[in-house]
Amino acid sequence: MTASAIIVAAGIGARLGSSVPKAFIKIGGRTMLSYSLGAVGQVSSIGEVVITVPEGFESSARAEAAAAGLGVPVKITPGGVERQDSVRIALGLTSSESELVIVHDAARPLATPAIFEACIAAAARAGGAIAAIPVADTLKRVADGAIAATVARAGLWQAQTPQAFRRAVLVAAHRRAVSERIIATDDADLVERTGVRVEVVEGSTANIKITTPSDLAIAEAIIAARMAD
Repeated sequence: MTASAIIVAAGIGARLGSSVPKAFIKIGGRTMLSYSLGAVGQVSSIGEVVITVPEGFESSARAEAAAAGLGVPVKITPGGVERQDSVRIALGLTSSESELVIVHDAARPLATPAIFEACIAAAARAGGAIAAIPVADTLKRVADGAIAATVARAGLWQAQTPQAFRRAVLVAAHRRAVSERIIATDDADLVERTGVRVEVVEGSTANIKITTPSDLAIAEAIIAARMAD
């Protein structure tokens, strides 16, 4: 099946304290966006890429896409106020001929092509799929600054991106979200609400989300280790 890839790169990244938006911060000499483009470019089933960016950074994103040497059409658009808005805007630009859509956050620059391929294969089979890892830490529910309960971690997974879905399924989920004013932190939540099966593909602990300066340091170390190999 042919897939469209949406790369969400419209975040400002205020907690990083950078003068440029998060996706354009460099790690190991490359922008975060460039790593995602590099991974997507190695997935043969992806036939187009749609990138959402902060307004005014369209030309910067175009330069990154050109440097990545993608052999597929690339569309670039300003994102929305929230992540969900950005995905909906990008989804409207995907080709109706694409049977699948895979959504990825540029803030996770270390996702591998293998994870993209696994999510696409699972979504083609089930309707939806996400990368995720089992929760490793003991979880506590806290109220008023004190532990209210210990939450059993058996069966709990930490969601990541990429997340892939049949295009018609994701379009319907976002339309429902608009009409019913549903707000969610990821696309899987919107799709789950429609009753579609969403499978879990094991991601990687290296597929971290860059949120704070310490995350940048961890990513730098992972990249250095990969280059050494």
